[in-house]
Amino acid sequence: MSKHIEFASRTGTCGGELAEPEGTAKVAAVVVVHDWRGIDDEMRAKVSRFAREGFLVLAPDLHRGKVATNDEEAQRLMSAFDFAGAVGEIGSAVEWIKKQPRSSGKVGVVGFSLGGALTFAAASFVPGISCAIPFYGVVETSRLDLDKMTAPIQAHFVPNDDWVSPDKVRQLQEALEARGRSMDLHVYEEARHSFMGERNRATYHELSANKAWERALSFLHRHLG
Repeated sequence: MSKHIEFASRTGTCGGELAEPEGTAKVAAVVVVHDWRGIDDEMRAKVSRFAREGFLVLAPDLHRGKVATNDEEAQRLMSAFDFAGAVGEIGSAVEWIKKQPRSSGKVGVVGFSLGGALTFAAASFVPGISCAIPFYGVVETSRLDLDKMTAPIQAHFVPNDDWVSPDKVRQLQEALEARGRSMDLHVYEEARHSFMGERNRATYHELSANKAWERALSFLHRHLG
């Protein structure tokens, strides 16, 4: 089970959900970046799931306590969202969790939708990340510093998405590979945007979600182990 905490950030303090795995040994950490609805029960469940897999997990609350219960409310939250400030808060979360007694010092970032776009940005602008896993969220290549994106990336997308075109992700992949970087891209042909989100049964795709979880966990263990 996760618990609410407050941690030191660049703006003073930031709330978040923290979960620890069983035992007392030092372990790798994962920063989970929520989607546009904020930290709701579904995000807490993802935090707890990563902890059960053996990671120390922190999900920073980038909406500052606000949670949308539907897409209309989420859109209103997005109208005032500070993207650059959120990247800074993710950086604070990475710094904070690295210093915790159970942390091995290695940190991966995983994000969903809005959080996926922020994960790409974090890979560009937050130092000290060992790997990054964005789900169906992308940032325009022109807004990233590709030379700083040195951490391995595993991206998860769908072919038909009203929010992001897989072609943009492939362009980013090619730009990174031209610089000798690594980016694995998985496209789930039968799925739709938010296929990992069980709160919406219309978009949740169990087969694709199970494949993505398996791939993501393997990637985390490989790069954080």
